[in-house]
Amino acid sequence: MAPWLTDWRGRFTGEAMAIASPASTEEVSALVKLCARHRVPIVAQGGNTGMCGGATPDGSGRSILLSLRRMNTIRRLDPEAREAVCEAGVILQTLHEAAETEGLRFPLTLGGKGSATIGGLVSTNAGGTQVLRHGSMRAQVLGVEAVLANGSVFNALTVLKKDNRGFDLKQLLIGSEGTLGIVTAATLKLLPAIGERRVVWAGVPSLAGARALLLHCQDVAGNALEGFEVMPQQTLHDVVAHLPNAREPLAEPHAWHALIELVAERGETDRLGELAERMLASAFEAGLLEDAVIASNERQADDFWLLRDSIAPAEREKGPAVQHDISVPVDRMPEFVEVAVPQLEAHWPGTEALAFGHLGDGNVHFHVIAPPGVEPLEWMTGDGKKISAEVYELVTAWHGSISAEHGIGQLKLDELVRLGDPVQLAMMRAVKQALDPHELLNPGKLVPLAPAAGSH
Repeated sequence: MAPWLTDWRGRFTGEAMAIASPASTEEVSALVKLCARHRVPIVAQGGNTGMCGGATPDGSGRSILLSLRRMNTIRRLDPEAREAVCEAGVILQTLHEAAETEGLRFPLTLGGKGSATIGGLVSTNAGGTQVLRHGSMRAQVLGVEAVLANGSVFNALTVLKKDNRGFDLKQLLIGSEGTLGIVTAATLKLLPAIGERRVVWAGVPSLAGARALLLHCQDVAGNALEGFEVMPQQTLHDVVAHLPNAREPLAEPHAWHALIELVAERGETDRLGELAERMLASAFEAGLLEDAVIASNERQADDFWLLRDSIAPAEREKGPAVQHDISVPVDRMPEFVEVAVPQLEAHWPGTEALAFGHLGDGNVHFHVIAPPGVEPLEWMTGDGKKISAEVYELVTAWHGSISAEHGIGQLKLDELVRLGDPVQLAMMRAVKQALDPHELLNPGKLVPLAPAAGSH
């Protein structure tokens, strides 16, 4: 069990009574009924690639660790309906490849696509680099099958365009991190495959300038704009130093860099190159760009994206860091970063604060790297924890969210209680109590316990 008792980041290690690996929804149901009878907690786990310890058991050793990796069948892939029914253990990259063979694609991707599973992506309402155009996992899920806390099976895999029979109950399960039910399968939306793409690397003078460029690209390119990612110059420098044989795409340094992707479906590729050139030319004329280059081929396009996808490993080489996937209103993100970075670096001398990621949906990854030479665990549990508290207080003051796409898990539970809206927290507790009154499903994650009588 050892490899599955520690989370991907190595922050949390727990104990479990046993690990169970069912091969069907019926087996999951039977196991959950048995656990419910004996009041045994269950922690469901997919690829174990979560960022907040949401799939790691606590240290009591009382839980069953329920691995869904054996449930890895694509039950149906319907090219005509453009739907796929995938079991929870299907790996994201496997779905991408299966859809591609039918001339289709699943429009959600992320760095961990080779290990992240469909069940985990549904349970955390995962994001990724294509949210700008297609939305998060919630927007891709057409139906859900899940086992509830009493072992009963909620089956809503059949897709109906119109269904007005009350609550859309599958939405409760999407993003619930396994606290309300164990997702065993999902019906997912597929789209026509990309016929061609144009990937652009652009240099801009500021994050506010990157925001202005994004708006320009949306105006000119419309639905062809698939992705828009940003990173500061120092981050790009660190990535190039980390990757063998990598080099910066532009000849000169720039305060900020934008990675832009335009796509066209098959049969609609004739004017994509012209659209990209027109978009950049008009951006230059408007003074929105300092420099830019269009990838000359697919290999160079992949190299551009590799720079973006290698930020996390490059950062790890520099030492410990506290990472925050935060969101604020989209139009205020540049201003937030301009305020937060110098404030954090001034309050915590020797640290390096940086922001990168999905500017178009108001979500950036806001990381604070420790000063050189610190003892990692001591810093993370000391100053690192205090820094995170300050970041989350800032985000809340700016009417944002302390979790844009990674979830709450156990990492952010205390901060959710401290900073969350009491009415929303009470509603979450009420739903949890209704569906899992004995708190057997993923205890200690996402949903805070009700405050004790007399506490404030």
